[in-house]
Amino acid sequence: MITAIILVAGQSKRMGKPKMLLPWGETTVLGKVIETLQRAEIKDFLVITGGARTEVERIVTQYGVRSIFNEEYATNEMLGSIQCGLRFLMSPLSSGEGQGEGALICLGDQPQVQERSVRLVRETFQKTKSNLVVPSYQMRRGHPWLVARPLWDEILAMKFPQSPRDFLNAHAKDIEYVTVETPTVIEDLDTPNDYLKYKP
Repeated sequence: MITAIILVAGQSKRMGKPKMLLPWGETTVLGKVIETLQRAEIKDFLVITGGARTEVERIVTQYGVRSIFNEEYATNEMLGSIQCGLRFLMSPLSSGEGQGEGALICLGDQPQVQERSVRLVRETFQKTKSNLVVPSYQMRRGHPWLVARPLWDEILAMKFPQSPRDFLNAHAKDIEYVTVETPTVIEDLDTPNDYLKYKP
Protein backbone atom coordinates (compact mmCIF):
# COMPACT_ATOMS: atom_id res chain seq x y z
CA MET A 1 0.00 0.00 0.00
CA ILE A 2 1.13 3.52 -0.80
CA THR A 3 0.31 6.26 1.72
CA ALA A 4 0.33 9.92 0.70
CA ILE A 5 1.95 12.00 3.43
CA ILE A 6 0.70 15.53 2.79
CA LEU A 7 2.83 18.20 4.44
CA VAL A 8 0.71 21.11 5.64
CA ALA A 9 2.37 22.02 8.94
CA GLY A 10 3.99 25.27 7.78
CA GLN A 11 3.13 28.67 9.20
CA SER A 12 2.62 30.42 5.82
CA LYS A 13 4.74 33.37 6.92
CA ARG A 14 5.51 34.57 3.39
CA MET A 15 1.88 34.22 2.31
CA GLY A 16 0.63 36.17 5.31
CA LYS A 17 -2.37 33.87 5.78
CA PRO A 18 -2.86 30.06 5.96
CA LYS A 19 -2.15 28.78 2.45
CA MET A 20 -4.13 25.57 2.80
CA LEU A 21 -7.38 27.48 3.36
CA LEU A 22 -7.15 29.70 0.29
CA PRO A 23 -9.84 29.19 -2.39
CA TRP A 24 -8.84 27.02 -5.35
CA GLY A 25 -11.56 26.44 -7.92
CA GLU A 26 -14.54 24.99 -6.10
CA THR A 27 -12.49 23.90 -3.11
CA THR A 28 -9.36 25.01 -1.20
CA VAL A 29 -5.65 24.64 -1.86
CA LEU A 30 -5.49 21.58 0.40
CA GLY A 31 -8.77 20.21 -0.91
CA LYS A 32 -7.45 20.35 -4.47
CA VAL A 33 -4.29 18.45 -3.51
CA ILE A 34 -6.35 15.70 -1.88
CA GLU A 35 -8.73 15.48 -4.84
CA THR A 36 -5.86 15.21 -7.34
CA LEU A 37 -4.25 12.41 -5.36
CA GLN A 38 -7.57 10.60 -5.09
CA ARG A 39 -8.09 10.80 -8.84
CA ALA A 40 -4.60 9.33 -9.28
CA GLU A 41 -5.85 6.30 -7.29
CA ILE A 42 -4.00 6.98 -4.07
CA LYS A 43 -6.12 5.25 -1.44
CA ASP A 44 -4.43 6.05 1.88
CA PHE A 45 -3.70 9.51 3.27
CA LEU A 46 -1.96 11.06 6.24
CA VAL A 47 -2.06 14.85 6.53
CA ILE A 48 0.59 16.38 8.81
CA THR A 49 -0.87 19.50 10.43
CA GLY A 50 0.76 22.34 12.31
CA GLY A 51 -0.14 25.98 11.70
CA ALA A 52 -3.87 26.79 11.50
CA ARG A 53 -4.47 23.29 12.86
CA THR A 54 -8.18 23.64 13.64
CA GLU A 55 -9.11 25.05 10.24
CA VAL A 56 -6.95 22.56 8.36
CA GLU A 57 -8.40 19.62 10.28
CA ARG A 58 -11.86 20.82 9.32
CA ILE A 59 -10.93 20.44 5.65
CA VAL A 60 -9.31 17.06 6.27
CA THR A 61 -12.46 15.81 7.98
CA GLN A 62 -14.54 16.79 4.95
CA TYR A 63 -12.48 14.41 2.82
CA GLY A 64 -12.53 11.61 5.35
CA VAL A 65 -8.76 11.22 5.53
CA ARG A 66 -6.43 10.90 8.53
CA SER A 67 -4.35 13.65 10.05
CA ILE A 68 -1.82 13.94 12.84
CA PHE A 69 -0.41 17.05 14.51
CA ASN A 70 3.29 17.81 14.34
CA GLU A 71 3.83 19.28 17.80
CA GLU A 72 7.19 20.73 16.79
CA TYR A 73 5.96 22.24 13.54
CA ALA A 74 7.31 25.71 14.40
CA THR A 75 10.93 24.54 14.65
CA ASN A 76 11.55 21.27 12.83
CA GLU A 77 10.96 22.20 9.19
CA MET A 78 9.86 19.80 6.43
CA LEU A 79 12.07 16.94 7.61
CA GLY A 80 10.31 16.89 10.96
CA SER A 81 6.89 16.60 9.35
CA ILE A 82 8.05 13.74 7.12
CA GLN A 83 9.50 11.98 10.16
CA CYS A 84 6.25 12.56 12.05
CA GLY A 85 4.32 10.84 9.27
CA LEU A 86 6.71 7.91 8.85
CA ARG A 87 6.86 7.35 12.60
CA PHE A 88 3.07 7.12 12.69
CA LEU A 89 2.92 4.72 9.73
CA MET A 90 5.40 2.41 11.44
CA SER A 91 3.54 2.43 14.75
CA PRO A 92 0.71 0.16 15.97
CA LEU A 93 -1.53 3.26 15.88
CA SER A 94 -1.61 3.04 12.10
CA SER A 95 -4.16 0.64 10.65
CA GLY A 96 -1.70 0.01 7.84
CA GLU A 97 1.14 -1.01 10.17
CA GLY A 98 3.19 -3.75 8.64
CA GLN A 99 1.57 -3.29 5.24
CA GLY A 100 2.91 0.03 3.97
CA GLU A 101 5.17 -0.32 0.96
CA GLY A 102 5.88 3.31 0.24
CA ALA A 103 5.23 6.88 1.33
CA LEU A 104 4.36 9.48 -1.28
CA ILE A 105 5.75 12.78 0.01
CA CYS A 106 3.36 15.53 -1.08
CA LEU A 107 3.31 19.29 -0.60
CA GLY A 108 0.04 20.69 0.68
CA ASP A 109 0.72 23.96 -1.14
CA GLN A 110 1.04 22.38 -4.59
CA PRO A 111 -2.58 22.39 -5.85
CA GLN A 112 -1.49 22.77 -9.47
CA VAL A 113 0.26 19.39 -9.55
CA GLN A 114 -1.34 17.18 -12.19
CA GLU A 115 -3.01 13.82 -11.82
CA ARG A 116 -0.89 12.25 -14.55
CA SER A 117 2.32 13.21 -12.74
CA VAL A 118 1.12 11.46 -9.59
CA ARG A 119 0.04 8.44 -11.60
CA LEU A 120 3.46 8.20 -13.25
CA VAL A 121 5.21 8.16 -9.89
CA ARG A 122 2.80 5.58 -8.46
CA GLU A 123 2.88 3.31 -11.52
CA THR A 124 6.67 3.52 -11.82
CA PHE A 125 7.06 2.43 -8.21
CA GLN A 126 4.64 -0.45 -8.68
CA LYS A 127 6.48 -1.61 -11.81
CA THR A 128 10.09 -1.14 -10.74
CA LYS A 129 9.86 -1.52 -6.94
CA SER A 130 12.59 1.12 -6.73
CA ASN A 131 13.21 2.49 -3.25
CA LEU A 132 13.00 6.05 -4.57
CA VAL A 133 10.87 7.45 -7.39
CA VAL A 134 11.11 11.17 -8.11
CA PRO A 135 9.44 13.29 -10.80
CA SER A 136 11.81 15.44 -12.82
CA TYR A 137 11.14 18.51 -14.95
CA GLN A 138 14.05 19.78 -17.03
CA MET A 139 16.51 17.97 -14.74
CA ARG A 140 14.99 19.44 -11.57
CA ARG A 141 13.55 17.18 -8.87
CA GLY A 142 9.96 17.81 -7.89
CA HIS A 143 7.05 16.58 -5.78
CA PRO A 144 5.41 14.30 -5.01
CA TRP A 145 8.24 11.79 -4.63
CA LEU A 146 7.98 8.29 -3.26
CA VAL A 147 10.22 6.58 -0.72
CA ALA A 148 9.90 2.85 -0.08
CA ARG A 149 9.72 1.38 3.41
CA PRO A 150 13.34 0.07 3.48
CA LEU A 151 14.58 3.67 3.58
CA TRP A 152 12.20 5.01 6.23
CA ASP A 153 14.55 4.27 9.13
CA GLU A 154 17.29 6.29 7.47
CA ILE A 155 15.02 9.34 7.21
CA LEU A 156 13.93 8.89 10.82
CA ALA A 157 17.58 8.92 11.92
CA MET A 158 18.29 12.29 10.30
CA LYS A 159 18.79 15.37 12.47
CA PHE A 160 18.23 19.07 11.85
CA PRO A 161 19.72 20.91 9.93
CA GLN A 162 19.68 17.92 7.59
CA SER A 163 16.89 18.11 5.03
CA PRO A 164 14.98 15.93 2.57
CA ARG A 165 17.26 17.34 -0.14
CA ASP A 166 20.27 15.94 1.72
CA PHE A 167 18.59 12.55 1.83
CA LEU A 168 17.86 12.59 -1.91
CA ASN A 169 21.38 13.79 -2.70
CA ALA A 170 22.81 10.90 -0.68
CA HIS A 171 20.77 8.49 -2.78
CA ALA A 172 21.19 10.23 -6.12
CA LYS A 173 22.37 7.04 -7.82
CA ASP A 174 19.41 5.05 -6.50
CA ILE A 175 16.64 7.34 -7.73
CA GLU A 176 14.28 6.17 -10.43
CA TYR A 177 13.44 9.41 -12.19
CA VAL A 178 10.11 9.99 -13.91
CA THR A 179 10.42 12.72 -16.53
CA VAL A 180 7.35 14.94 -16.80
CA GLU A 181 6.57 17.69 -19.29
CA THR A 182 4.94 20.06 -16.81
CA PRO A 183 6.64 22.47 -14.38
CA THR A 184 3.85 21.92 -11.84
CA VAL A 185 5.98 19.34 -9.99
CA ILE A 186 8.47 22.08 -9.07
CA GLU A 187 5.98 24.88 -8.38
CA ASP A 188 4.39 25.63 -5.02
CA LEU A 189 2.67 28.56 -3.35
CA ASP A 190 4.89 30.63 -1.07
CA THR A 191 3.77 34.21 -1.64
CA PRO A 192 0.61 36.13 -2.63
CA ASN A 193 2.15 36.61 -6.08
CA ASP A 194 2.56 32.83 -6.46
CA TYR A 195 -1.10 32.36 -5.57
CA LEU A 196 -2.28 34.95 -8.08
CA LYS A 197 0.03 33.54 -10.76
CA TYR A 198 -1.09 29.92 -10.49
CA LYS A 199 -4.69 30.24 -9.34
CA PRO A 200 -7.12 28.87 -11.97
